[in-house]
Amino acid sequence: MGCIHKQEINIAASWRGADLVGDQSWVVDFTDAEIAALDQAVAAVMARGLRFPDFGKDDFPLSGWDDRLWSFADELENGRGFLLARGLPVDRYSDAEIEIAYYGIGLHLGQPVRQNPRGDLLGVVMNVGDPNDKNTRVYQTNQYLPYHTDPSDVVGLLCVRKAKQGGESSLVSIAALYNRLLRDHPEYLGLLHRPFYYAHLGGDLPTLSPLLSFFDGKLACRYLRHYIELGHEVMGAPLSQVEIEALDIIDSITHDPAMRLDMMLEPGDIQFANNYMVMHSRTSFVDDDPARHRKKLRLWLKMDNARRLAPDFPGRNGFD
Repeated sequence: MGCIHKQEINIAASWRGADLVGDQSWVVDFTDAEIAALDQAVAAVMARGLRFPDFGKDDFPLSGWDDRLWSFADELENGRGFLLARGLPVDRYSDAEIEIAYYGIGLHLGQPVRQNPRGDLLGVVMNVGDPNDKNTRVYQTNQYLPYHTDPSDVVGLLCVRKAKQGGESSLVSIAALYNRLLRDHPEYLGLLHRPFYYAHLGGDLPTLSPLLSFFDGKLACRYLRHYIELGHEVMGAPLSQVEIEALDIIDSITHDPAMRLDMMLEPGDIQFANNYMVMHSRTSFVDDDPARHRKKLRLWLKMDNARRLAPDFPGRNGFD
């Protein structure tokens, strides 16, 4: 079982957005040699008549990428918990080549997992859903996307096209959020370590999981308020007033400008984040020409170096 950690967490992952103003050490530019190796790997897959997702890691050799990929995995698990990699040449790749390149990187960084019952290994993040349907996945609309974590060890988001207006990405450190709860609202910590019902965690019915868990020396979080509320509604177990207050406090902390790190992803940028350490969000956006709608491609990755999780905080890596 996890425990309630009662001391401030002082690690690289307990950053605040205000602490990173002017600090670009979390931004990585792919080198010319890395892009050349990526081009070769994409060409090799295309030459064999293969397409996403019908190829494996061995079909996609990334010569000279070992140190880069190791540093990514280590930063995501043992560092700040996020990074931004720039320079994927989406402007000269076809849609098929973009999918091959991005999925191929994912195969070398971790194990891509399914993002819905259909088994999609790349999620297309576009405004295609009905915002009035409670079961619409939030990322399928152009509305504000509240701070949340995804059910996988790591989430990757590749920008293919920006919106005409809006769509800024934002991250919040869960360790920094925990420190605020410990300092200002310790009375809610016990409650947040108890299980909540979550919809859309891989089963037909909502699944129980704590929101916070501290185990084997590391903190982990699972949070998307809309899916918690939907899960409790489906199970006929309305949230209590104190549970609502606790979720309100979490939301108020994530919206503190000092806590947030905001960024606009440009075409070719890939944002990677550890879902146990970092919440992510995005602002609402406006599209114009349907052929130029905002488009992001999402990877969910199971990582070899992922933290151990408490038995009452079951691992979630996509859908069966």
